[in-house]
Amino acid sequence: MRCLTARVNTGNFIRIYGNLHDWGMIGDIKNKFNPTHWRNGLLSQSKPSNHMPTSPEPYWRDSVQLPSFDRLTEDQDADVVIVGGGITGITAAYLLVKEGYQVVLLEASNILNGTTGHTTAKITAQHGLIYDEFIQHFGEDKARQYYEANMDALRFIQQTVTDRDIDCDYTEEDAYIYTNSDRYVDKIHKEAQAYHELGIDGGTVSQMPLDVQMKKAIVMKQQAQFHPLKYLAHLVHAITQAGGQIYEYTTAVDADDKGQQPTVVTREGHEVKGDYVLSCSHFPFNDVKGFYFSRLTANRSYIIGIEAEKDFPDGMYITAEQPTRSLRSVTIDGKPMVLVAGESHKTGQGVDMIQHYEALESFAEETLGIKNFKYRWSAQDLTTLDKIPYIGPITGRHPNLLVATGYRKWGMTGGTAAALLMKDYVMDHDSPYKNLFMPSRFQADPSLKKFLKQNADVAGHLIKGKFEPAAKKLDDLSVDDGAVVIHQGRRIGAYKDHDSELHTVDTTCTHMGCEVEWNHGDRTWDCPCHGSRFSIKGEVIEGPAEQPLQQIKL
Repeated sequence: MRCLTARVNTGNFIRIYGNLHDWGMIGDIKNKFNPTHWRNGLLSQSKPSNHMPTSPEPYWRDSVQLPSFDRLTEDQDADVVIVGGGITGITAAYLLVKEGYQVVLLEASNILNGTTGHTTAKITAQHGLIYDEFIQHFGEDKARQYYEANMDALRFIQQTVTDRDIDCDYTEEDAYIYTNSDRYVDKIHKEAQAYHELGIDGGTVSQMPLDVQMKKAIVMKQQAQFHPLKYLAHLVHAITQAGGQIYEYTTAVDADDKGQQPTVVTREGHEVKGDYVLSCSHFPFNDVKGFYFSRLTANRSYIIGIEAEKDFPDGMYITAEQPTRSLRSVTIDGKPMVLVAGESHKTGQGVDMIQHYEALESFAEETLGIKNFKYRWSAQDLTTLDKIPYIGPITGRHPNLLVATGYRKWGMTGGTAAALLMKDYVMDHDSPYKNLFMPSRFQADPSLKKFLKQNADVAGHLIKGKFEPAAKKLDDLSVDDGAVVIHQGRRIGAYKDHDSELHTVDTTCTHMGCEVEWNHGDRTWDCPCHGSRFSIKGEVIEGPAEQPLQQIKL
């Protein structure tokens, strides 16, 4: 019998996580990664979908014609180099070119095709039941600063839409968190007290405009929603009109500030120098300087766009308890429709991902009725150890290398707040928010506990992936089916497309050697350790991985 060997990047693993005995987890791995345990409580049974769209495609990108840009083909010089073409990078570039800075923006694929292009696009400072928690952990002043930073971002977007007369479906909406759980009723009352202490316009309500069963809700007044790509496409035009340079399909792989100017190096070896480098690439492209992969958790969530049987009222809504259910109105093809979102889980972990779409479909059918199922897509978001984004110098030793990441699903305000703060750093302006968002911070409570828990989880998944047997063989795959399979004694990832062509890759993630899992819902290979994602051909879709999976020729 041929022996299957496990390939572990032990150098990186031991360097970061130490000995498994030191974590006290050898005896827990078997139970921790029992498949029955993964499924427990995650999803209720949901009916099979007969009309779900076959491919994930966000409405935002499907409804806007965005400009395209060339690949970088030579070295460049600039005042500021921005890596990442989402809401943070585009807004930062817009702010800086307005101030007369020469800006070069690099995007690894298409601009606005990452998390920004897959958002629910709520513009709000209501980020779940967090303000009571923040007061308890960080004090009233920092909790208030968090609220004010996000409200500053909301007002900036609102003012920009007004001043530039941007047609982006911007509407002011009240935001509600509601619950049917007695446990969360108490949490909502505590959150309302936090609102009062912080001067937030809102409080508890016993009824909402949305006709759903609820025991209690809390409202934050005068929040907003919009079409993010219509808004940002206007900023992109303003950037290029002012002389800003944007390059697509240009992957930044490293940055340093050892010379006279910080320098970004691309995968093709080109260099872009500037006085400042802004890492706005969702996951920091040069994360090794701050070990961000060990301080960020990657989570996926899911969105469906439907035409509802029932009328949908004003307002934006989200549940307090899990699994999350989020709802907002949207106009598609001139018709009023609803975006229903939720089903958050750690990337690469849990049940078959298509079941998350089915669960949202069942909820939408029961709550609103589905007349037409128009869209489905998913998004990936990063959460920091203490739930507050990292915005500022990537480490204390690199003041001209700035990073912005960890918006915890609230990137419309979080990304805008980051761009505003980065502008202050570049222009050497004071800001009351620098200490709050400082990436080098480490709060003993709750950061240490969260750090230990999530990195023990990473260690367990690394070991599990090396020794878990594949359940299928190549001959078992049907059309549009993917799985980890055993072929000639080797563990590989395989996908059979609609033309019955096989796409096979090495399943070892190129970041730190964990084994990727098949995501049937989005047809991707996802890493359960740090959230890297790859296409069926192995190309990098999400970092921290920078190199593709190795393609395997059969």
